[in-house]
Amino acid sequence: MSSMLFTPTQLGNLPLKNRIVMAPLTRSRAIGNLPNALMEEYYRLRADAGLIITEGTSPSPNGLGYPRIPGLFNEEQVQGWRRVTDGVHQAGGKIFVQLMHTGRVSHSSNLPLGASVIAPSAIAVPGETWTDSDGMQAHPVPREMNEDDIAQSIAEYAASAKLAMQAGFDGVELHAANGYLIDQFLNTASNQRDDRWGGTVENRIRFATEVAKATVAAIGAEHVGMRISPYGVFNGQAPDAEMDVLYLRLIDALNGLGLLYIHIVDHSAMGAPAVSPNLKAGIRAAFEGKYILSGGYDVARADADLGAQLGDLVAFGRPFISNPDLVAKLKSGQELVAPDFATFYTPGEKGYTDY
Repeated sequence: MSSMLFTPTQLGNLPLKNRIVMAPLTRSRAIGNLPNALMEEYYRLRADAGLIITEGTSPSPNGLGYPRIPGLFNEEQVQGWRRVTDGVHQAGGKIFVQLMHTGRVSHSSNLPLGASVIAPSAIAVPGETWTDSDGMQAHPVPREMNEDDIAQSIAEYAASAKLAMQAGFDGVELHAANGYLIDQFLNTASNQRDDRWGGTVENRIRFATEVAKATVAAIGAEHVGMRISPYGVFNGQAPDAEMDVLYLRLIDALNGLGLLYIHIVDHSAMGAPAVSPNLKAGIRAAFEGKYILSGGYDVARADADLGAQLGDLVAFGRPFISNPDLVAKLKSGQELVAPDFATFYTPGEKGYTDY
């Protein structure tokens, strides 16, 4: 029986050569928050994927919460990314940029001059974060965003999406998962506001919806996807009793905007709590765009889930780190190289382009 995973498909106006998605993977190689030649090589080597989604890339100086993550809010960054997208397109690939504002998951030592650690509520993330200047540091208490901050952040996503198209990307993925800024508004562990941006389900989905609306207005719905992580506990997030209702309301709002795809994070394969199968099925049934599956897939399980129409595309993350030729290896059944965890976030080519 031939494998569905390797068959071509359409994602909106975009023809994809297979249904394999390279998941967004933070790799911390962007020295000075600028995409560079090393990053161009890394992505180009993986252009056999039907779609590449880049590492989280900040739409704002305030969102550069980790060391050496790329930005996309100025001309120099556009030029750096242009080099990456040219390389991927020349190699026959398609590439979206993931827009990730870290919000409270940050430290002032990691931010450029004049930027601030901001979030829906003044609640620190538990635990510590790495800074290149001072090693591990406790997460600071973020400044609670006011109406102006919120309006500015929404505008930054839209402006960054426009720059993404200038830089040659095929589209953008809004990172509304894993405890970063959009997810911080969705989740009651990080959002304890009592204004129109917090409290009720309607209020908590407002920021995600407004960011999506502004991004769609800027570049068109056919270029915009969103990643979500219901039941995720990363970065101090916690499920609540209204979680299923909240995500189904969000999907309803996104349908009204014509969003291209929804990308569900399911890290249960790595020991995170499982996403409710009922909620996954509910989102799949309700969402009118494409659905990207993720979470510890192999070819057999990918084919089974695609065959059962549980999703349209399947994302692979860690296997892509240590197997630039992952698509060919999955096709031939060759053994995969194990990744070197010690080099996931270190500078330089070791564990990045030398596999």
